[in-house]
Amino acid sequence: QVQLVESGGGLVQAGGSLRLSCAASTRSFSTYAMGWFRQAPGKEREFVAAINWSGGTFYYADSVKGRFTISRDNGKSTVYLQMNSLKAEDTAVYYCAADPRRVGASRVANEYDYWGQGTQVTVSS
Repeated sequence: QVQLVESGGGLVQAGGSLRLSCAASTRSFSTYAMGWFRQAPGKEREFVAAINWSGGTFYYADSVKGRFTISRDNGKSTVYLQMNSLKAEDTAVYYCAADPRRVGASRVANEYDYWGQGTQVTVSS
């Protein structure tokens, strides 16, 4: 069983920045694709960003493209989400997810086997 622990959420003003981290409890982290998803109150969970095993391929939701950056440090078994120019509509619980079955990045939540507990991001306007 892989445990994912997110950190870095909080309250920030619109236009500000936050950096989320997700630490994985597995020595096989470097073979996993990783993703970030978010869920706002009353809405379904949605894709935010994904990265392949090496960090060489990544995808972003259109709503965050140009503002968010996903990256990973395989030596630390950690994936990051740098969020800049935050907007009120970015307010949500952010989840990281791990896919041990494929090395390529995916936008599909059902393809991820392991999920973190989530970290709250609140952007005040």
